Amino acid sequence: MGAFDLVAISAAFAEAALDPLRWDTAMELTQKATGSVGALLLDMNGHLPHIPRSQSTARTHEVYVRDGWIHRDERYRLAPFLARHGIATDLDLFTPDDIAKHPYYQEFLAPFGLRWCALVKVAAGDVFWCLSLQRSIKQGPFSPDELAELTQLSSQLGSSSALAQALGFARAEAAMDAFSVSRTPVVMLDRCGGVIRINQPAELLLGRDLQLSHRRLVSADRRATDALDKSLRELLRASEPAVSMPPVPLPRIDRHPLLAYPMRLPAVSPNALAPCQAIVVVLDPEARPLPPEAALRSCFGLTSAEARLAHACRRAKL
Repeated sequence: MGAFDLVAISAAFAEAALDPLRWDTAMELTQKATGSVGALLLDMNGHLPHIPRSQSTARTHEVYVRDGWIHRDERYRLAPFLARHGIATDLDLFTPDDIAKHPYYQEFLAPFGLRWCALVKVAAGDVFWCLSLQRSIKQGPFSPDELAELTQLSSQLGSSSALAQALGFARAEAAMDAFSVSRTPVVMLDRCGGVIRINQPAELLLGRDLQLSHRRLVSADRRATDALDKSLRELLRASEPAVSMPPVPLPRIDRHPLLAYPMRLPAVSPNALAPCQAIVVVLDPEARPLPPEAALRSCFGLTSAEARLAHACRRAKL
């Protein structure tokens, strides 16, 4: 019998694939089953902050995101090696002497008593996740026998990732149907801000002023496109599970601008593993009642009095 309870880990992943609320529980079990001091599940393509993780990593992860280590994480460089072999460690990237001098290990990990990790590929098709198992300085690196066991685990977890991805798309489709029933134009985006779904009310808004180009929502006004991209980057990097951003005006020729509302909904994007990571609700002020006065002031530069007058004029026309 091996050192790790691989059966329990595989069962926990299968349960979490069916119920996304159980991913943190799966990380807790995995931490204990592997004798680690922390367990996290990363999206190797997205580098998103809102990830499944064990409770023991809470403080470390807070500093990881807050101080920008998420964008300087040397371990992401192991992705090609991990993809080929199913397992990777710090020693596949650095020598012990390198680790003893490197800022990532000494300035970030060392204050928490951490140093070593094993990365386990969890992949199916285009899905590429990584189970990151953390070990302390005192524990030392994983042994060759332990790594051999984790290689077996990698081959067992692919089905869970495929199932989670399929169910995630089903959840996104259900949400899309709900928006369509209310005739709300909505665009669904992946972890990189690329368009994965657009409903029929949103398609009706596409034309010369607003287009889909290379899976991006693009305005005829470049500054508006840049503003929307910036808003989406901030949204996707936010650590809170539910976030909404201020509306972004998308100018149209001889018409009032459309208003794009980027947001993230926990029911659709329960964690970084969900296919849909953000949505953009696109509203046409000419087709619906005007948005709140605060949005009018922000987007159109109106004073409070002017915003109230706009609402009054709109109500008079209805």
